[in-house]
Amino acid sequence: MKSEAEDIELLARAIMAEARDEAEQLHAEAKVKAEDIRKRAQEQAESERKAILARAKEDADRLRSQSSATSQLKARSMRLDQREKILNDVFEEARKQLGAVKKRSDYGAIAAMLAREALTQLKAADAEVRADDETQKALKLDDLSKELNGKFNFGKKLEEGTGVIVSAAGGKLNYDNTLETRLSRLQGSLRSSVYKALMGEKV
Repeated sequence: MKSEAEDIELLARAIMAEARDEAEQLHAEAKVKAEDIRKRAQEQAESERKAILARAKEDADRLRSQSSATSQLKARSMRLDQREKILNDVFEEARKQLGAVKKRSDYGAIAAMLAREALTQLKAADAEVRADDETQKALKLDDLSKELNGKFNFGKKLEEGTGVIVSAAGGKLNYDNTLETRLSRLQGSLRSSVYKALMGEKV
């Protein structure tokens, strides 16, 4: 017959064995949970890494695109500035040479055309024609008065410009038909064709 001490020892061994089994089971479960947590953390880290890389690529692409667009705009702006400078130089040179028109053998016909156009625009039967010295000499107002059935006379001579400025209705109506003003009026519509001609393109 077992003694009480032996019974206690057996009971203690059984408790210890059970505790050991439970501890091993808890340890195994904890290990599985830890591995699961590690995997999830790794997956999340990988997902975040991919998202960060994708964002970085998008940012880099956007910056590259912006930089390219900015460079293209700057290049285009520089080309336009250069084009404007060339055109302004051409028109300025043309403006300087307008005075030479007065030396042409057909300047009388040109002066008459300038005055006729201005008088027709104003629809004036009575008008004052201001002209520079050479234009006044070349222009036959009597002939225009007969042609347009009006009364036209010379006013004060023009100090600047080549051609005529016509006034009617006591100075309330004016039409500047000097060659300089005509060039300024035509400049906008001529710019494209002048530039094409300068670049050797077909106009």
